Parts: sequence; C-alpha cells; structure tokens
Amino acid sequence: MQDHQHHHDDDRPSRGTLTESAAASADAGHGARHDDDHTVHTHGQHAGHSTAMFKNRFWLTLALSVPVVYFSLMVGHILGYMAPMFPGSTWIPPVLGTVIFLYGGQPFLKGGLQELKDRRPGMMLLIAMAITVAFAASWVTSLGIGGFDLDFWWELALLVAIMLLGHWIEMRALGSAQGALDALAALLPDEAERITGTGTETVPVSELQPDDLVLVRSGARMPADGTVVEGQAEVDESMITGESKTVPRGPGDAVVAGTVATDTSVRVRVTAVGDDTALAGIQRLVAEAQSSSSRAQALADRAAAFLFYFAAGAGVLTFIAWTLLGSIPEAVTRTVTVLVIACPHALGLAIPLVIAISTEQAARAGVLIKNRMALERMRTIDVVLFDKTGTLTTGAPQLKDVAAAEGVDADELLALAAAVESDSEHPVARAIVRAARERNLTLPVATGSTSLTGRGVRASVDGRTVHVGGPALLRELGAVEPSALAQSTRAWMDRGAAVLHVIDDDGRVLGAVRLEDAVRAESRQAVAALQNRGVKVGMITGDARQVAQAVAEDLNIDEVFAEVLPADKDKKVAELQARGLKVAMVGDGVNDSPALARAEVGIAIGAGTDVAMESAGVVLAGNDPRAVLSMVDLSRASYRKMWQNLVWATGYNILSVPLAAGVLAFAGVVLSPAAGAVLMSASTIVVALNAQLLRRVKLNPSEVR
Repeated sequence: MQDHQHHHDDDRPSRGTLTESAAASADAGHGARHDDDHTVHTHGQHAGHSTAMFKNRFWLTLALSVPVVYFSLMVGHILGYMAPMFPGSTWIPPVLGTVIFLYGGQPFLKGGLQELKDRRPGMMLLIAMAITVAFAASWVTSLGIGGFDLDFWWELALLVAIMLLGHWIEMRALGSAQGALDALAALLPDEAERITGTGTETVPVSELQPDDLVLVRSGARMPADGTVVEGQAEVDESMITGESKTVPRGPGDAVVAGTVATDTSVRVRVTAVGDDTALAGIQRLVAEAQSSSSRAQALADRAAAFLFYFAAGAGVLTFIAWTLLGSIPEAVTRTVTVLVIACPHALGLAIPLVIAISTEQAARAGVLIKNRMALERMRTIDVVLFDKTGTLTTGAPQLKDVAAAEGVDADELLALAAAVESDSEHPVARAIVRAARERNLTLPVATGSTSLTGRGVRASVDGRTVHVGGPALLRELGAVEPSALAQSTRAWMDRGAAVLHVIDDDGRVLGAVRLEDAVRAESRQAVAALQNRGVKVGMITGDARQVAQAVAEDLNIDEVFAEVLPADKDKKVAELQARGLKVAMVGDGVNDSPALARAEVGIAIGAGTDVAMESAGVVLAGNDPRAVLSMVDLSRASYRKMWQNLVWATGYNILSVPLAAGVLAFAGVVLSPAAGAVLMSASTIVVALNAQLLRRVKLNPSEVR
C-alpha cells in the first residue's frame, strides 16, 4: 500500500462460465452435484440419493403410516381401542405396509446392500436388516403361517418414516462441493472483445486462443491470463491475491483471468486459456482439497456398525439357544424380536436432530453451518488460521498518523491533503477525508483534481498546485523529504504502512500521512478468547512480512505466515496438518478457497466472495471474527448431546436386545414384541427432548469471554 493508486470503484463483473474443458476438469475433482433442493451425493451412505427424494418419500410414507398404525391390532390393544372392522380392513396394514417397505424402504435396502458389498456395515444395513425382518415376519403372521404372532406392520411403518425423516434432516445439513467450483467459474466473463485487423469482434471466451489480442474495458474482467501490450490500468486482483489495494498494470505486466481493470481500458495478449489459467488452477485446488477432507466417518455410522454386529450376533445366539432349550417357533419369535428392535428409531434421529437444532441456533447467532462434519470437527480444532485482510482487519485503509515538516501544522496538513483527495473515490482518499472530518477540520476548496494513475492525485488549492502521492510521485517530482520527516516515514514503511506525501507546487514536501489496514476491535477479543479455550491462533496473508508482523504483534497471534501466494495458502494448511494439528481456516477471498476446503473446518466470512463461502463448511453471516467462538462452543455442546443421545439409543439396545432374546426367561422376565416396540418409541421421544436442550446454549459474539 505504499504507492497511492487511484481508481474508479466501478466493479461490474460479468457473469461467465469456464470453458468446457475446464468445467470437465472441475467436475472430475469433486463427488457431488447440487441443483437447488436436488442434492446428489456420489459417495457415502447417501450415494445416488437426494434431499428432495428423502423428503418426498418421508411425506408419502408418513401418510400411509397413519392407517397402518390405526388398524394395527397390536396398537389398538396397547392403547385400548378397537379399530372399525369392515370387509378388507384387516388387509390395510399388510397392503400399505408392503408399499411402505418397497417405496419408503428402497433407499435403505439399496444402501444396506452396498454396505454389505463394501463390507462396511453402518446405518443403512442396520435399517435394512430391521425392516426386512419385520416385513417377512409380518407377512408370515398376516397369512397365518406357523401360528406366529409377529405383527410388526405398524413398527415397520414408523421405523421407515422416522429413518426417512432423520436422513432428510441430515442431508439438509450436508455441505456443498460444486458450489465453490460454480462460483469460481462465474468470475470469468461470458464473452471477450477480440481485436482483429479491422476492429474488434465479440466472441465467447471459450474461443480465445493464446496470442489473441483482446480489449478489456474499464470495469470489465480479464477473460484469460495474458500480458498487457497497450494502456495502463489499476487492476483489482483482490479475488486472487487477497490484497485490498489495486495494482498498476501496464505494458509487459502479466494479468490474471477474472481480475478487474478498474479505471481505464487495456489491450492484453492472451497467454493462457481454459485449464491453463491461474483461476482454473485454484479451481482444481479447491476440488482436490474438498475431496481430501470428506473422508471422515460420521459418529452415528460407527455406532450403527457396532449395533449391527451386536444385533446379528445376538440374533444367531438367540435362535440357537431357543432352538436347543425351547422350540423352533419360540426361537423364531425371539430372534425376529431381537432383530427388529435392534434398529432403534432413536439412533436414526440422534445425530440429525442435534445437527438440525445446532444449525438453527447457529443461524440465529449469524453462523451458517453448511457441512455437518464441520460441526463435529470444530471441537477438536487445535489452531484457527485467520486470513488477515478483511478478516482480522477491515480490509480498508485507515489513517493512523500525520507527520508535518518544520513550520507546518499537522491539522492544516491533513486538511490540505483531504481537500486534494475530496473528489476521489479511492479507498485511501476516502480514509484521509474521513479522518479530517472526524477531527472536525475545515477543508479548503480544491479545484481541477486530476488522478495520476499509479502515483497519486493533484489539485489546485488557494491558487497553488498541491500533490498527494506515494514514493513514486516523490521520485517523479524530484522532491526531497526533510531528514526529520524521512526518519518518521522510513519507520512507517518498515512496518508496511502506506505513506503518502503532501507536496507543494514548488516541490517542497509539506509532510506525510500514514495509512494502514485497520485491525478490527473484535479481533482482539476473538484471539484472546480462543487462546483461553486452549486453541492456538495463526494468521496467513499475502501481505509483506513486516505488515503481517505488525498485525500479529498487535493481536498477540501465535504463528504467522506472510507473503503467501494463493496456492501456498493451501500448502500452509497442509503443513500445519502434517505437524499433527487440526486446522480451522477463516477467510473471505477466492485466494482463500483452496485452504478453506483443505482445512478440517473451513469458515468463510459472509462479507467475502461467493467462492470462499461455497468452499467453506461454515459461513459467518457478518464479518465479526468472534463468531468463531460461537462455533467452538456450539460444537462442544452439540457433541455432548450427540454422545448423550447415542449412549441412550445404544444403551437401550444393549439392555433391551438381551431381554428380547430371553436371557432372563428363567426368572419370568421376557420382553414381548409389543413392549419392545413401545420402548423403542419412548426412546425416540427421550432423544428428541434431550436434543431440544441445545436451545439453551448462549451464542452471542458480543458476550465472548
């Protein structure tokens, strides 16, 4: 920020798409496709399933379950009522139950078969086993075969309905992979102005070739990587570099696809298109990082795997024991009861309910949880790595100091600089004018303001020409700083501050002002509170080392990565992970997106770019870094609830399965099928009520301690 660079804030990005080859490359790097509500996952237990599919099957299954439950003789006996009898009424549960099994249960049957093929039993196989056994046993009973009393139609219906509800809730909480890639693609314009021998022609970006010459107008995005051959412009590269200031680009300078020419037009010779552009490279990094961070197995799946082996083993032992000690019919009854109640409704809702309530609570605190695994992982994080610009800092310059030459009043100097800058929309100019107004200074009238691209600005004030600009302008005018002033400005530059000089029309340096990216007051609280919770804090930035070090010392940050290129941000996260640390990355720019995706938890500032938000598992609606604390506290609280629910749901099974198997039959204690089914429903209610207690967790960033 040492040179004063003026530009017009005319950022009108054109929405575009990648070339077909780049898009294909991006698609190859991720495992999901999102289309509004139709979220299609190509990995894990939801392979080939969509959020809408679970939702639709749930509502239809629920509607069909009502008559199944109402006309169930077992339910009527338990609740003490008699359903009306009419021709065919006894066939309502079997017929509708069969529809529920085949339609509502299809995702679980397919998923269970896949888990069986993969030899990785989990929730799907546990559900499939329970509903298949319940379906077969209920038909045997309905047809009067063998004299069995195993009418589980109502239990089958409720089990399928509740599991569909649980998976629907769960999938709504899952994060997006494709969204980040789509947002990256949107940074490219749809069309480009290619220069020909007779003028210009508008062509699709996909038709550009290396060595083509293109015209990039003011406010437009670069359609491809290239080199400026004519013209000079202030280019906004913040979406690539993370730097809040624009940079001057003239003949011979390289420019990157997706960046914005903010003030004037330039002619650019194309050097790279499609997959070879820097933007496509970032896109690949995002895809690879997202793929590498999606391999963890959910807590509920591990519990389901344990219960599957437990239930299967208990079922085999039950059948053998009752065959030897009792009779085949009794052995079948006991075994079926064991296998049906082995799949608890509570386990199917234990995690999804906690996730759903946590997501709701977080949203009220300005935290959007996009990925359920981000919520689970946040409690284990060892270090939170903050991007500097726009995250720990405001991303906008702020006047920090004024140094006047001998015989010049500091307030008069600032008023003079503000007058010259008053017509400019550059962030540095606005910062100077804002500081003067905050000090209630009266500004002299400035006329004839002229922007000096890449150097500063000049204007006429009270009949004299006054220049305001950085070291480049100082050199151009041949002005020399007084030694006392130079001592101050040198110290400012050493810490990476932007230094602007005020120069009179006779070349005399009247003084200088220091501007720096302002540190958020909330950042100090966030860093201290994280450290109090045993979490280290790191900072990563593309800024110069002295700039980063100044901010780190101000905030007492544990570790600093400075002068880091976009691709290296991803590598720095991997470096921390290689040291055995679990990383949460907080950022707001395109250059942060690979690192956000690579980290165990990616947290995007909501005021940042679409790409950063799509790459992250968590999005902060505002720009208050203290919201990260809300995420930590919520993660720890929700994990406790998950474990409590899982202990209850699993513990119920561990106790009820042996009772259903008849281990206490010698003492006259046997859990009947009806009693087991009722207790399962009661277990579900307990889990639901326990999850509701999460609403008591306080998540107010302003109350961070």
